[in-house]
Amino acid sequence: MTSIAIVYHSGYGHTAEVAKAVAQGAAEVAATQVHLIPIEDAEAKADLINGADAIIFGSPTYMGSVSGPFKTWMDATAKVWFGQGWKDKIAAGFTVSGSQSGDKLNTLIQLAVFAAQHGMIWVGTGLMPGNNSSNGSVEDINRLGSFLGAMAQANSDQGPELAPPQADRKTAALLGQRVAEAAKRWVKCIPPVTAACSSGPCSEILPA
Repeated sequence: MTSIAIVYHSGYGHTAEVAKAVAQGAAEVAATQVHLIPIEDAEAKADLINGADAIIFGSPTYMGSVSGPFKTWMDATAKVWFGQGWKDKIAAGFTVSGSQSGDKLNTLIQLAVFAAQHGMIWVGTGLMPGNNSSNGSVEDINRLGSFLGAMAQANSDQGPELAPPQADRKTAALLGQRVAEAAKRWVKCIPPVTAACSSGPCSEILPA
């Protein structure tokens, strides 16, 4: 089994909905175990996080960066960083704000730098941007055009039962699926290379 931990903070429920979509996408990959971990439970579930093959970080964008509770948790991982406990794990991220932009890119950069400091391997969306032509639509996958991580937008006057829209949730699910697939390949192919790996789905990235 490949283990995926999704660690997130949700102030009003919108980010939690995106986290659920990421989890649903990851769970579609066979032999994948997914753990949804609200930031309030992160300390108590540190063993699950530390034992995961991939960690996906999720935070709302508040004032152009991750939320306060999420940043507090980030800082608290210094002991893990010192021991390089997450080195070579797969990482990815997602964020939500009320505005179309809302400076969400800064939040994703913050998460990517955090992952890099931990020595992790970052996975982006791998999706072409949607809704960027006269034939585009707000129903397009990746309608906000993000490559670094999944972005979602939630109208400030709508609750999580309505926002973010389905297009953003589908985009988040595709990120979860991509991370789970990447984690499965990575876990199978990290040294030492085994006979099962050299003949398996990741054989094309191994030396002949």
